[in-house]
Amino acid sequence: MKILTVVGTKNTGKTTLVTMIVEELVKRGYKVGTIKHTHHDFDLEGKDTWKHQDAGAKIVVGSGKSTFFMVNEELSLENILKIVSNIENPDYVVIEGFKSSNYAKISTTSEKDEFTIANVDVFKIKPESVVDLVDLVEKRTYDIIPKSNCGECGFKDCIEMSKAIIQGKTSEYKCKMRKLREVELYIDEKKIPLNPFVQDIIKKSIIGMISTLKTDQKTTDKNENIKDNVELWIRNLEEKK
Repeated sequence: MKILTVVGTKNTGKTTLVTMIVEELVKRGYKVGTIKHTHHDFDLEGKDTWKHQDAGAKIVVGSGKSTFFMVNEELSLENILKIVSNIENPDYVVIEGFKSSNYAKISTTSEKDEFTIANVDVFKIKPESVVDLVDLVEKRTYDIIPKSNCGECGFKDCIEMSKAIIQGKTSEYKCKMRKLREVELYIDEKKIPLNPFVQDIIKKSIIGMISTLKTDQKTTDKNENIKDNVELWIRNLEEKK
């Protein structure tokens, strides 16, 4: 899952550029997700879902021809990306806003930082320029930053490697943690970096235990590895009195 942010000041065409990029990525056969950052409330006052939230509901889910979730608090970008990955696992996530993030950025103004891959005047951009822009997006974007700082890639830490990808000096495929992200551990919404050795131990231990249970999952004859994804949730809840 590669991540791109589109940033800029108000009325500079951020939403227009996001839709252009999404359309071109979809044309190329990618599954795309989007995230919109705003300081306003998404729910309209007086709507049924607003009434649920106003009554004190911590989470409100709307289910019909489409499904949406509203959580009555602001979530971090990393937590949102984790949720998106778990629900749909798209090839690309295009974010409007979150300009302080450490992901590849396209700016709709002249402002830039170490993570900016292009500055675009949306009101002058031509269709062929969108194609070139998405070519750049394919080369210079990367997945959720592992923050393991293992050094296996040859860089001091994950942020330095991210900057090198932005500059076209390396590829995310050099990241050892990316290649073996089969096991992910979160504690209180914080991702805990796991090196390949620890991932392998956890994976084999859990699958070994699951293979002794009676489930509907199909297994291979040789290793009895579960073919589908496995989710294990451990909650340390205080006993309610």
